[in-house]
Amino acid sequence: MNFLRNTIAVFVGLGVAALIISLGVRLNAAWITYDEYAPFGHWEQLLQAMQYKPYFFVALLVSSGIAATVGGVVTAIIVKYAKVAYAILIGFILLFMAMLDIIIFPYHPTFYKICIFLTFFPFSWIGGKITEVIYERKKKRLRRSQNKKNAAL
Repeated sequence: MNFLRNTIAVFVGLGVAALIISLGVRLNAAWITYDEYAPFGHWEQLLQAMQYKPYFFVALLVSSGIAATVGGVVTAIIVKYAKVAYAILIGFILLFMAMLDIIIFPYHPTFYKICIFLTFFPFSWIGGKITEVIYERKKKRLRRSQNKKNAAL
């Protein structure tokens, strides 16, 4: 049962990350060179049109960082154990897809190629840590309320 739960958590985290990246790409109306909501079906044409627009790639980096964080949080909330590890897995999968993107499509600027390494892992780790801190606070509150109940008896 945990395997199924963890697998679903990873897919949900990646879906949330894809949604946030899609929103980041749609920030500027001039960047939309496609009809669908998600840009991934026309990714090559989009990158080719944005090849000399560095602000697009800055927005893509920022939205990727936010996506790795939120995707990591969502995944860490769903899994039962090893929350930070699964959040980092989301960052690893996103980094792997970004590396494939750079290898397949030659339209990325150099700063983007360097900065993706500095984006996915730290932000997904932060997402896992956010969830861990939230759960630790809940445990402390639960212990305090249990202690108060025991002291009242």
